[in-house]
Amino acid sequence: MPTRNFRELLEAMPADRQRRIERRFRKSLAAMPLDQLRKAQEMTQLQLAEILGVNQGEVSKIEHRSDICVSTLAEYIEAMGGRLEIRAVFNDREVRITQFEELAS
Repeated sequence: MPTRNFRELLEAMPADRQRRIERRFRKSLAAMPLDQLRKAQEMTQLQLAEILGVNQGEVSKIEHRSDICVSTLAEYIEAMGGRLEIRAVFNDREVRITQFEELAS
């Protein structure tokens, strides 16, 4: 049986199924733990550790902490090329909390 890549399989599907898959994919990217985020950025713990100036074990500790300093989290995200934003989410609105943005500078 010949193998086909995912793109070929996806293109052979009906348009409505393609849209459902795309929505599920985007939803899965909208929320994930730090280790999965790092992997999605195609980075190893060692690569991230080199950028942060720490050892690989420290990156592992950061990824598995349930309580982390905002400054540490901001540095971690920036080392992957991102920017940390903190938001308060209410039933009727979202508000960006800005006081921590100076930590990233």
